[in-house]
Amino acid sequence: MRFALDALLAEVPAEQVDEARDFYKSRAAGRGPGSLEELNEARAKRSAPPAADPPAIEETIEAAGARVPVRIFTPVDGTPRGVYLDVHGGGFYMDSAARGDKRNRELADALHLAVVSVDYRLAPEHPWPAAPDDCEAAALWLVEKAEARFGTSRLAIGGNSAGATLALATLLRLRDRGAAGRFTGAALQFGTYDLSARTPAGRGIADEYFIQAYVGHVEDRTVPDISPLYGVLRGLPPTLLIVGSTDVLLEDNLAMAGRLSAAGNDVELRVYPESPHGFTAHPTAMARTALSGVESWLHDRITGA
Repeated sequence: MRFALDALLAEVPAEQVDEARDFYKSRAAGRGPGSLEELNEARAKRSAPPAADPPAIEETIEAAGARVPVRIFTPVDGTPRGVYLDVHGGGFYMDSAARGDKRNRELADALHLAVVSVDYRLAPEHPWPAAPDDCEAAALWLVEKAEARFGTSRLAIGGNSAGATLALATLLRLRDRGAAGRFTGAALQFGTYDLSARTPAGRGIADEYFIQAYVGHVEDRTVPDISPLYGVLRGLPPTLLIVGSTDVLLEDNLAMAGRLSAAGNDVELRVYPESPHGFTAHPTAMARTALSGVESWLHDRITGA
């Protein structure tokens, strides 16, 4: 079978494509810190995250023998229809759950959801498997407590970049526990699905410091908990994959969509034109369109529409 990338592109207005093309022409491509010194400097320079109103409830949950800090938003008007577990990005070594507060407050109010954002431990201070351990604990807490705490047992999960990787690794762990079926959907934005440098996209990021920080101590990085592309992918909830057509990780996202589908899962792939890695965080109409699409997709999964 042969197909062109153009056939996979999401349908968006031509003016949004033109705007995105112009925006990225004038914007230098980003690259993460290349050493521990650069990482510490980047962390120190990060501005405070935008505040949410009303603010998050900060709590430490306990599950699977772990204590994990989370940030919780509930809708200001009405009872939650479901609960969304948000896993932030940042290369496994930067950022925090608080950086998503504004977006998660908006998501909670727009979709009438409880949003729980997990503040997983970061590398290199806490390399793999600390981050997936924390995400699994947060997911298991929701499986056990969501009905009593939020009045609903309908769960969804999602994340961007490293957060998408961790969300998928979490679902694989839950599947092996027989609990993945409790989640009605997974919204994954431009995940990093191969950290072993065996795929074209994996080789494209092989020299990035975040890989050394996160899994430099692991000899076999094809372990599905690290590189979900190599996992047995059957028995997972419906999945939405979002990626830009100029993302260095495009090929692995295409491969992940194919593997999920071949394993019998319900999967939808949306490739946005003229968009690089991380594009949904940028101030473009394309980003707003993509995020609106994620909201609509989550709404349908949560409400069962």
